[in-house]
Amino acid sequence: MPGSHWNLGAGVAPLATTLPVDLDLPCRQDPELFFAESPRDIEQAKTLCQGCGARMACLTGALGRREPWGIWGGELLIHGVIVPRKRPRGRPRKTDVAA
Repeated sequence: MPGSHWNLGAGVAPLATTLPVDLDLPCRQDPELFFAESPRDIEQAKTLCQGCGARMACLTGALGRREPWGIWGGELLIHGVIVPRKRPRGRPRKTDVAA
């Protein structure tokens, strides 16, 4: 719908958070990917964000809202905080595995 906007969050500067609804955003193609559990899928979602024109507005809005989890603006958020990468499930190995 022309003239419609997508509000990415309250409490964040309006110019940084209002985007036209008709933008072709990677997160609208496969939204589930941006809330994936596997580290491989998470890295794929982060890569898709790199060329997105809404990347900074998305990240700013998510941080302002303290989004609990997901890929926002090319960053992984967990409990409203950016983390570099998601650790795989389970305990880390105590010893190196022979290659």
